[in-house]
Amino acid sequence: MLCMKCYTRLHPFFLPFMPLRMPPMPASVFPTTESLRHLREHAKAGTVNWRRKFIYWSGAIMVGVVAVGFATLADAAAHVRDHILKISPLLMLLVTPGGLALSTWLTRTWFRGAQGSGIPQAIACMHLNNITIVDKVLSLRIAFAKILLTCLGLLSGASIGREGPTVQVGASVMHTVGHYMGITDLTRQRALIKAGGAAGVAAAFNTPLAGIVFGIEELAHSFEQRTSGTMLTCVVISGVTAIALVGNYTYFGHTYSSVPVGTSWLAVLACGIIGGLCGGGFSALLVRMSRGISGAFGTFITRHPVAFAALCGLVLAFIGLISGGMTYGTGYVQARDIIMGSDQYPASFFVLKLLATIVSYCSGIPGGLFAPSLSVGAGMGGWVAQFLPHTAPGAVVLLGTVAYFAAVTQSPLTATVIVMEMCDNQQITLALLASAFLAFGVSRTLCSHALYGALAVRFVRTTAPKQSSASVVTATDTARRASSSKQS
Repeated sequence: MLCMKCYTRLHPFFLPFMPLRMPPMPASVFPTTESLRHLREHAKAGTVNWRRKFIYWSGAIMVGVVAVGFATLADAAAHVRDHILKISPLLMLLVTPGGLALSTWLTRTWFRGAQGSGIPQAIACMHLNNITIVDKVLSLRIAFAKILLTCLGLLSGASIGREGPTVQVGASVMHTVGHYMGITDLTRQRALIKAGGAAGVAAAFNTPLAGIVFGIEELAHSFEQRTSGTMLTCVVISGVTAIALVGNYTYFGHTYSSVPVGTSWLAVLACGIIGGLCGGGFSALLVRMSRGISGAFGTFITRHPVAFAALCGLVLAFIGLISGGMTYGTGYVQARDIIMGSDQYPASFFVLKLLATIVSYCSGIPGGLFAPSLSVGAGMGGWVAQFLPHTAPGAVVLLGTVAYFAAVTQSPLTATVIVMEMCDNQQITLALLASAFLAFGVSRTLCSHALYGALAVRFVRTTAPKQSSASVVTATDTARRASSSKQS
């Protein structure tokens, strides 16, 4: 076989096509120890980042799974209660006082931090500096107890909801995820709490946009605070998880009512004013009750909370007997029937439901206010619709729902988005906004502070008395202070 030199001599034609001798490579081209170390550190940082994201996403999936499981247990408790009512409505005279007394005893003895709605706890934990208290309130033990005790209250006939407790449960799940990740930075911990609470709302109502707005308007410090990518990701993933488990449903079905500009907008004014007065009065009363009652009756409540809870249960049972059982539970069935127009309820329904919700909250048992407030608002809207024949009854019911809900929570954007997504109706968005903001303004005249913010302040003062509670504010409180400072 010929060598290359001989081959080129024999075939000079191929000489131009032969490869030239390559110059030696510079030493800088070869990887050095420093560059290899840099590449290894970069790859390790990327792996850690993706691992952290995967754990965050897993936590969001868990929030969705827990929210769906919570809803299933709550429905099962409601079915047991309905079965008891079919046997004899008088049995609730024993079941309701006994259930509320047991729930209060368990809460005060073993599960302190599980009482009430759950939203004030989430807001308070975003402002508490004592991480030990935050770990106790947002522990998985308290979250598990919150689910079971809320279901016990629903079985007993209390006028409570599961959506508020789902916020605390979601915050607990994401807070635990942060502990597992070894996050010690206070800002990042609070971001996870906000993300978990917002994801809980999105999964509970199947309203992802409402979850985002709720996180900004109710849980965040102010409107100007930027929405973190963690919260957005958690809301989307938990919402998708809930849809994957139970399907893409709407909370109150599909409605096609509209409010044309003109005389129909009288319903906006009527619902906004009446809803603002009722919701604002409700919030003012609950804030006042949270601060304690003076006199002998207040002393009795403080010394004998279990007996007081049993007394509240007896009152609830009598209200339920008067209403024919309509005031028991969340009120979801009644609200859906009123909104869809499939059933008619007397004007006394929203009054009795309002009283039942007040009594249920005063008893001190775990349970939320979202669902009962929506039910009261729907009942109020159905009553107002009788006097406004020029407006579609379904539209008036939605306006009443959003007005009362916005007045109670003093979160008009959250109320609007929740109602809009729950009934899958974008045609009425502008009217919903107008009614919500009008009710919000009226509510402010009766209750100067947002309900959940005021309850969060009370929670901070009772759990961490050494810490100032002046920093516990919601976005609506911040907006009010900003407007008042401009006027001055």
